[in-house]
Parts: sequence; structure tokens; C-alpha cells
Amino acid sequence: MAQWHYTSSRLWAYGSRLYDSRGNDKSGECIAWWGASAILDDLVGATVFALGREYAYTSINLTVDFLHAAQLGDTVTVTAEVVRAGKNIIHCEGRIVAADGKIIAKCSTNLIQTSVKLGF
Repeated sequence: MAQWHYTSSRLWAYGSRLYDSRGNDKSGECIAWWGASAILDDLVGATVFALGREYAYTSINLTVDFLHAAQLGDTVTVTAEVVRAGKNIIHCEGRIVAADGKIIAKCSTNLIQTSVKLGF
């Protein structure tokens, strides 16, 4: 189970820092939309790696839908699954779900085989 934190206040970004509407630095308190995208992308990548393929795969697209907000301190569950594993392209889907069952974010992605041979 992964933990993901998000604040309900409106945030804006400047560079890699996040600020609320009063100008308070909130960078250490939350992960905004790019955090959810990174969590989903990481878990999908680990899921594809666990298939034990001979060559590495890389994302060719990642579409994320943000459906609800999680509150600061909420525990969420992140899942990823392979929908179709072809010879060169693997299609996956992932979800971030709150404890009450609400879907926080979901993704759909395709990964393509590279020429990088894995050494195991």
C-alpha cells in the first residue's frame, strides 16, 4: 500500500515549489497532480518489469484522469495491471483509490520494447 497526500486548498506552482493562495510554501505537505502521475507511472513500470521480459520497456504515452481529491493524511491504494501484453507493446491501466472506494486518479498507458537487453 502506498501513501499519497494531497491538500484540499488551492495550490499553484512556481518552479518545483507549491504555494497556497496566501503564498505559503506547501511543497513538503502534498503531492499535486504530477505526484499522482509519477506514482502511477512508477507502479506501471514495476508491473511491466515483473513480467520478466528479455528487453526493457519505456512509456510511449500516459493518460491520467483526476477524478477526486484526497485529503491530507488519507491512505490510498495504488494498483496497476497489464491489460494486454503483445510482443512489442504492452497496454496497462492503473488506479489510485481512497479508503472509502472513491477513485482519486486513473491512468492508461502503452509501453514499447526497447533495444536494451536486461541482464538477468
